[in-house]
Amino acid sequence: MRPWFVRALWMGLLHGAVQTGVSAVAVRSPEASSVRPIAVALLVAAAVIWGAVDAARDLEGRGMQWFIAALIAGPFAGALGVIGSSLLVDQTGQEALWVALTGGAAFTALLVLASAGLGMLLGGFLAQKASPPS
Repeated sequence: MRPWFVRALWMGLLHGAVQTGVSAVAVRSPEASSVRPIAVALLVAAAVIWGAVDAARDLEGRGMQWFIAALIAGPFAGALGVIGSSLLVDQTGQEALWVALTGGAAFTALLVLASAGLGMLLGGFLAQKASPPS
């Protein structure tokens, strides 16, 4: 299986699930305002760690792998978030799908790409320091 597909699938699933969970918390407990920043921090941490692991393992073409994964994960997460919200949270209709597939997908793709890029940068530094000097 291609590396970009695995990253796109899992990042899309993670972002869609978190979006549904944040929506559920917002509907059931509106006073819990700190849930959204915590959720975004966890999503960023997941991509940073995965990007760092890719850099430490010296995955070939990791930048392009993450670029393609981010482009696919964005719309996938948006669609999953709308489906999850309509089935599990409230009666979200198909009118929310267009917003999720445009602005929401762009935000998700940027969040995945920037976080993974930061992780690859940090992983490259850590791998350099761990290797013995020649």
